[in-house]
Amino acid sequence: MIAVTRMNGDKIVLNADLIESVESRPDTLITLTTGNRIMVKETVLQVTERIKEYRMEISSGALSRMNERAGEETE
Repeated sequence: MIAVTRMNGDKIVLNADLIESVESRPDTLITLTTGNRIMVKETVLQVTERIKEYRMEISSGALSRMNERAGEETE
């Protein structure tokens, strides 16, 4: 999940897995796989960085769990 700010200042959290595209028009428009569109204050770069951070957190968590399980199996 990533946090973004609507143009009216409301903070929302989006499921990053549902983001289909992020465009600059000149405001940032996020299109979801559901067809919903959300205009946000963050730049395209900020949104894409948040998506990358989210995916890295998911990947590192999965890797940690795999390493923990591997350690349990060798004991």
